[in-house]
Amino acid sequence: MNEQKIRCSWAKDDLLIHYHDTLYGRRRKNDLDLFSKLCLEGFQAGLSWRIVLVKQSALEKAFYYFNPTICAELNDSYLDSLMNCSEIIRNRRKIYAVRKNARAYLAHYTEPYSFYELVYSKITPKKLSSLLKKQGFLFCGETICESFLMSVGAIEGHEENCYLYNSSFTNNV
Repeated sequence: MNEQKIRCSWAKDDLLIHYHDTLYGRRRKNDLDLFSKLCLEGFQAGLSWRIVLVKQSALEKAFYYFNPTICAELNDSYLDSLMNCSEIIRNRRKIYAVRKNARAYLAHYTEPYSFYELVYSKITPKKLSSLLKKQGFLFCGETICESFLMSVGAIEGHEENCYLYNSSFTNNV
């Protein structure tokens, strides 16, 4: 990493710098990548993104890499058991929201790239939040949707003095 680069002010340590330089603000490739990111944004609510990054691998394993087809079928017993897993973010509402969101996703985004097209349609965080809530999604308030859209390069998230400012719309992950 080039330490001489000016980054967003929140990229303060090696973990956050790596995320900033390689993933943040980069367009995702498909619906499943976006669904996974939306789930992680839900886990971040009220916490720092650094905590999510530290626990991301364990969250992905616990939720079968956020495969909505699998997550939609997770039973209460399994979800309850995750409350004993110290490697993940143990918040019952967030854990159960993954299943609820997977079901909502499967009900409304049946065509390939339909979620992708929505996310990259220049939709505002407010409109995305309203739509997702109507569709039955949880942990999709306006702040979460804004953070989500910035993190996936749908709206500018980099600070004006950051070396990646205005580059989000051409980079893909």
